[in-house]
Amino acid sequence: MTAQDLVTMPRLGAPVASSDGRLAIYTVASTDPESYARTTTLYLRDLAAPQATAVALDLGGSASSPAFGADGALYFLSDRGAGGTTQVWRAPLDASGTTGSPVQVTNVATDVAGFELSPDGRKIALFGDVARDCPTFGCEGDGTAHLPGPGDGLLYSSEDGFVRHWDAWETPGTFGRVFAFDLVGGKAAGAGIPLDGPAGEGALVGDTPTKPFGGGEEIAWAPDGSGVFFAARRSNADEPTSTNVDIWWNDLTGSAPVNLTDANEATDTLPAPSPDGKWLAYAAMARPGYEADRLVIHLRNLATGETRALTESFDRSFGSLAWTPDSRWIVATAQDVLDTPAFRIDPATGEVEELDLMAGNEAHIGNVVPLSGERLLFTRDSIGAPPELFLSQGWQQAAPLTEVAGRHLGRLAPIVTRRFSFAGANGDTVWGQITKLDGQDGPMPAILYVHGGPQGSFNDAWSSRWNPRVVASQGYAVISVDFHGSTGYGQAFTDAINRDWGGKPLEDLQKGLAAALTLDPQIDGTRACAMGASYGGYMMNWIAGRWPDRFDCLVQHDGLFDMRSFYYATEELWFPRWDFGGSYAENPELYEKWNPVHHVGNWKTPMLVVTGQKDFRVPYTQALGAFTALHQQDVPAQLLVFPEENHWVLDPKNSLQWHETVFAWLDRWLGKE
Repeated sequence: MTAQDLVTMPRLGAPVASSDGRLAIYTVASTDPESYARTTTLYLRDLAAPQATAVALDLGGSASSPAFGADGALYFLSDRGAGGTTQVWRAPLDASGTTGSPVQVTNVATDVAGFELSPDGRKIALFGDVARDCPTFGCEGDGTAHLPGPGDGLLYSSEDGFVRHWDAWETPGTFGRVFAFDLVGGKAAGAGIPLDGPAGEGALVGDTPTKPFGGGEEIAWAPDGSGVFFAARRSNADEPTSTNVDIWWNDLTGSAPVNLTDANEATDTLPAPSPDGKWLAYAAMARPGYEADRLVIHLRNLATGETRALTESFDRSFGSLAWTPDSRWIVATAQDVLDTPAFRIDPATGEVEELDLMAGNEAHIGNVVPLSGERLLFTRDSIGAPPELFLSQGWQQAAPLTEVAGRHLGRLAPIVTRRFSFAGANGDTVWGQITKLDGQDGPMPAILYVHGGPQGSFNDAWSSRWNPRVVASQGYAVISVDFHGSTGYGQAFTDAINRDWGGKPLEDLQKGLAAALTLDPQIDGTRACAMGASYGGYMMNWIAGRWPDRFDCLVQHDGLFDMRSFYYATEELWFPRWDFGGSYAENPELYEKWNPVHHVGNWKTPMLVVTGQKDFRVPYTQALGAFTALHQQDVPAQLLVFPEENHWVLDPKNSLQWHETVFAWLDRWLGKE
């Protein structure tokens, strides 16, 4: 498997299903192997005939974010209309895949970023970036408050919230907002009702969906269409230090929304009303300021307002939840050791049952859509294979519905992944994985993968960026270790990295590498490189100074180099404030205790440094600092800078260049011909 194979592999999108559970639509993104241009095709599948061939839909132009309406039509986003703005369109659709001529549903003044249809088909909620004082979906001057002129300077105030987020400068006065419209004759009617209520003193000001990663999962219609639940965090001077996302309710009367979770100052998200309209399920954290706290499912009685923590006794963090159509069960996903299985939760008792949906390891299950008749539609991926669509019936093991990437994988050399555990720091059980070519003869150099987060995991899942299979296909054995701080092992294990960035995690990596070499004698530990991004990049800088004699080379991507300058240059300040016990001014000793810059004098391992100029989470100056340190120490080094990339490398051509540069670096120092 080459980098070209990875970059051009077809990519399956999340499925959507019709209300009767008979039809499903999913997207497949294809990449041209020469131009690297990406195109997306929508496919329709009849779930009553799982063996039938899916039908490609021809909608006569661009189409994304498909959704089934209660009227049986297909709704989608497209920029095909006059003016080139993105609007909602609809097209008649039957089970054979025959579509009628698309008709424009919305004609608002700015781009529609997404939409949610009410279950009764009588209303639609639109979301996009709109000025807070604009009473309609788009006004002249949206997004220009920070452009006072006459020059092109951006002017911000300390009273505002974020100045920049992830990879974009913020636009004071403009926010992600949601408006609800009536659907009359298949078209949005009227000026729309702003869910954040009228502008003015005391009004809700904030982004819905939350930025930068929120989506439609944060917006949910009441089953009877009487109102909308949505998640938002107030935007003000405290926003960069706050994780206080709340769930709000708007009854569409034009009044201000009601904050349903005002009592909790931590995150509340993923609102999901039961189909019978009696309950609101949502996920909530308990500790303000901690973005990696455990997400517990809560249940609110919509008639009385009584709320209880449903899964408090289950020590896993739920990342998605959905009701079965009969309101009998909640189906949710959560990381568990190296898998992300689905769980069935009884809303009456809170009992949590892991579902056995796959033969062998569950690997990574996502995009779960409960259907009538005890059926589940979902995607499943692993280290060995990208996502495919599956259907489970009667809560039993699922059958595949797609083979989007199967024919491509069939011509590639197979890999094998082995899970292992060992006694890490404090004698705790720590898990890892070894991925290598299946059946390869002779020794293999070792590549130690270090994940980011740091509250994350290199679990058994497919990645289009840090992909163990494509690295193993170059003849290396990829070893990943879920060190203290990783997710999927209970909240105490995740919390263990707090104020200890360079302590237990480094010990786990050292012991994990040794355990893997003992377990698999084919791995040549005398030839080894390590690589990681974000916190993994931090660890490369930390290893360079604290474990300088172990590796032949390092690959450091978007890594933190100087903790003091990082604190004052990043955007989400709640993150370092939690992990380092306050701001830099409040606890400088801890920041400096785990600061790689203090150990530059020990640096001797050749390092490839990679950064994106639009990375506002770990600004590119951190990479320049590390590269300068390497140069000053006369350590062989390279610096790869992507002017248009953020914390990730997303462009296909840039991804190809990233892989080719990394592979050349590994080959150079591990002696591969």
